[in-house]
Amino acid sequence: MSGKNQHVVPHGGNWAVRGAGNSKATSVHETQREAIEQGRQIAQNQGSELLIHGRNGQIRDRDSHGNDPFPPKG
Repeated sequence: MSGKNQHVVPHGGNWAVRGAGNSKATSVHETQREAIEQGRQIAQNQGSELLIHGRNGQIRDRDSHGNDPFPPKG
């Protein structure tokens, strides 16, 4: 994968899209759905992965936009 993975994370009472390793949010949204849509666009443009976190901070879903091998190994 070429770009930074994008994370949708809780941000105060809102939701933020943050690139992996970044301390600042790329964008902040009122709903998780809006943040996911924005994060998905960024991940698609960068050929990276979108990781969606729940309110507890744990990853609840992933969406890969990188160079996935098909068929998968293993």
